[in-house]
Amino acid sequence: MKTKIFRGHILKMLSISLAVAVSSGLSACSKPSSAAASDDLMSGISKTTAVSRSPDGQFIESYSKFALGLFRETMSGKENSLVSPLSVILALSMTANGADANTLDEMEKLLGQGIPLKDLNAYLYSYADGLPDEEKSKLRIANSIWFRDDEGRLTVEKEFLQTNADYYSAAAYKSKFDDATLKDINDWVEKNTEGMIDKILDSINPDAVMYLINAIVFDAQWDKVYSKENLQGGSFISASGATEDAEFMNSEEELYLDDGMSTGFIKPYSKGLYSFAAILPNEGISVDEYVSSMTGNGFQEMIKGAESTLVTASLPKFSYSYTISMNDALKKLGMPTAFSSEKADFSRLGKSSRGNLYIGEVLHKTFINVDELGTKAGAVTKVEIEDESYIETKIVRLDRPFIYAIIDNSTGLPIFIGTVNTVK
Repeated sequence: MKTKIFRGHILKMLSISLAVAVSSGLSACSKPSSAAASDDLMSGISKTTAVSRSPDGQFIESYSKFALGLFRETMSGKENSLVSPLSVILALSMTANGADANTLDEMEKLLGQGIPLKDLNAYLYSYADGLPDEEKSKLRIANSIWFRDDEGRLTVEKEFLQTNADYYSAAAYKSKFDDATLKDINDWVEKNTEGMIDKILDSINPDAVMYLINAIVFDAQWDKVYSKENLQGGSFISASGATEDAEFMNSEEELYLDDGMSTGFIKPYSKGLYSFAAILPNEGISVDEYVSSMTGNGFQEMIKGAESTLVTASLPKFSYSYTISMNDALKKLGMPTAFSSEKADFSRLGKSSRGNLYIGEVLHKTFINVDELGTKAGAVTKVEIEDESYIETKIVRLDRPFIYAIIDNSTGLPIFIGTVNTVK
């Protein structure tokens, strides 16, 4: 008999996920190693007890809607793509704590889908803090805020710093925004992605007065790793129609996905805390067409409705990095005012003597490597604030473009979600 995902095998995994929580899912960065001139603005600001709000149906629905909307708007044609909705929402929520008026309204509507920022802070604090971080199933999160040290130019509100210290464990540094600061920021990124992403900045914009940065590392071993006998050469048909040589990892899985437009499988990582979900659009349906039809609720229903049955699965090894400016996507999704040098209101963040504060760029970088041992993935999101002058055997062979997600088993929410259009 076929059963649903929350009955039987996955229910056990979800129970483990709900029972195990690390003491702090959010880690503040240590003082930059080379920056003698970087002053810690959090000195004198003690982290107080944050209000915690456990993820519920409202949060899961809102996060899913945000995640899938962001994914749709940031796909990159026939290239591989990958975003971490968690990284983006954490970086932007930190930024939103400095927003007011219409700027805040738009950010609340997009990030929380109507959940007030005060409540979203509490949800994200609880969710990130409760994400498991264990041996063979590692998830690390770090946040930092960097301010330009230019006497008389930028004044930062203490309440903004306090809120981000309480809910996001964000460290904050005041620095000259010179070559030494550039190195410090990129060193912080490399350290907090364990070398997967070596930098987020090529140079410092002379109009930039603040950088809010989130970094996430995911490193998990498969619950059942592949042996040499499970590896087999084959062909992958790329989105452009080219035939590429690939090395496939073959296995038998227990959870099958089918929403009528696609099939797929769920493969658990060690200890059942996280899983890899692969989604293969049906013949005749392109990845672009499928993704354009995806919704947050639809994704959740598909994951929760997985059938407990035998799946013969073939997954190609792949590894790539992805970089995207999210400005246009975030404007389309409903928060254009934050990017307006004239209309943005970040008065609760601080003020600049040179003019109005606004978001100049939201840059997102990701990396993923999937092989026979497991998965390593990293993400960095930079928000740049500027002043004026984002048992039936099913067969699923991923030998053509497909979508995948790394999901938190306790909620089914995607930590990472991406596409594989080529394995080269």
